[in-house]
Amino acid sequence: MTTVTDPFISPFSDHHHHLFAAIDLGTNSFKLRIVRANPTTGRFLTIHRLKDPVVLASSTTTAISTTAQTRAIDSLRKFHHILASLAVPPSHLRLVATSAIRESSNQSEFIQLVYETLGFQIDVVSGYEEARLTYLGVLQFHPVYNRTVLTVDIGGGSTEFVVGLKGDVKLGVSLKLGHVTLTQRFVTNNNGILAMREHIRNVVKESGLVEKVKEYKIDVVVGSSGSIRMIEKAIFMGYSSDLVSEIGLMEGCRRDWKFSRDELSGLVEKLCEEESRGRVDGGRKGFFKTRSAFIVAAVVLLEEIFGLLGVEEMEVSGYALGEGVIAEKLAEVFDGFDLNANARWRSVLRVASRFNNKKRMSSAAACASVSQEIFTGLRKWNKIDVLLDDKDLEYLEAACLLHNIGLITGKKGYHKRSYHIIMNGEHLHGYNTEEVKLIALLVRHHRKKFLQLDHNSLRDFTDEMKRKFRVLCIIIRLSAILKQYQSLSTQSIQLSHSDEGFKLVFRDSSANNVESIPTDVDVELRKELQHFEKVVEQKLSVVVLSSPSGS
Repeated sequence: MTTVTDPFISPFSDHHHHLFAAIDLGTNSFKLRIVRANPTTGRFLTIHRLKDPVVLASSTTTAISTTAQTRAIDSLRKFHHILASLAVPPSHLRLVATSAIRESSNQSEFIQLVYETLGFQIDVVSGYEEARLTYLGVLQFHPVYNRTVLTVDIGGGSTEFVVGLKGDVKLGVSLKLGHVTLTQRFVTNNNGILAMREHIRNVVKESGLVEKVKEYKIDVVVGSSGSIRMIEKAIFMGYSSDLVSEIGLMEGCRRDWKFSRDELSGLVEKLCEEESRGRVDGGRKGFFKTRSAFIVAAVVLLEEIFGLLGVEEMEVSGYALGEGVIAEKLAEVFDGFDLNANARWRSVLRVASRFNNKKRMSSAAACASVSQEIFTGLRKWNKIDVLLDDKDLEYLEAACLLHNIGLITGKKGYHKRSYHIIMNGEHLHGYNTEEVKLIALLVRHHRKKFLQLDHNSLRDFTDEMKRKFRVLCIIIRLSAILKQYQSLSTQSIQLSHSDEGFKLVFRDSSANNVESIPTDVDVELRKELQHFEKVVEQKLSVVVLSSPSGS
């Protein structure tokens, strides 16, 4: 790997035009989402996400306190730094504020403070608008566009209900029932929980929600909030039976983001029993983390919603308000952008989100970013012996997102476990058998042994597919190694070609001088550069650009 100093303007500015971001200013936390979008395919991939526990709501006043405002500014300053470092265009960013700011008595003062301090403009959305954007987010995760879906999103200060069909909102209702405000209002012992249940029922009854929902034939119910995702995780991993284990995820890999009414009731019983006996220990805090203090209110609220609306099963979305904001922003910027584009890609996202935590998802996204640039550069070069198309890029990006899902049970042999999850889990909806196998094999061979054309695993492929597999395989192998080099900016990559061969150029994003590439990574990289030369019949060099200041 070569390191050079670049005193000129970055040659990578075009990459930033496809970066979009949303900031969700919620009652309990602020969330930042940054995605890289492909306007021609309708796919977008989260490259950075950050959640900060801010807790704007107060049990004693409707105003946002000075202390809470300080926490909010500190959080938004962090987000501002990240957005600036990635050069996300301001026109590709939207900040939306929900219940706590919507209901606050000093809303305008807070919004003005944020603008004067950081230059951020905040959109305070109505409950209906929040519900609509959440539905759009769900559509980017679940293939429910053609079905009548009831979406439930439990926030810190309110809960949104949407009935939607084909992207249109048929019903949108926002109720002032949130897991933070319910926790603050009701003491969490048996009497408090009973009072909380009565309060929830009264609010729902007065809203007429049950009667309104019954006017529609609901095909599927989807929960989209972070608290609902945490509830599903607790059910899936056996929290209610004291058998919390990630091994269970492997055994239940066919399960696909859903839980039943009975399973929810079991979790409610477990958590309420802990609360009544005063047995809230490090186990709950370790599992639920920042949601630990509010999880009882969340599960009780959801159980009441199940009962009042007659819900027997709920599917869970990994996307919600933030992704809905981004999807709408994409539709504004790119003419003809289809909010329902590429439904099968969403099944890849569901599997990746199911088995990867945030850190591994970020790593997988970095791998996909490197792969996309190498693929694009090779595709532009007209002398490669296989014809690469958009579907091949989709296979490659899918393999990148899924290459590390086997790490959920440990590092040793994880590439083999990743392969078996894909092949045996029936997760990749919309892909045919050959496509699933191609993605799985790319995942299986992104490390360790590099397959030869005559390998038995490729026997069902045509000669053209075998050659294509080898090209895609060397791309993912290189990308999996390069994304380990932490200071390289995977959003600033360029592959070029000359008479001397290919050159892959990164920009160093560390605050210090360019670090030396770790020895073990360097050894692996040299091997893959040799594989690249054999497959493509061209040399490849890797270069790191650093500004004089090292930034």
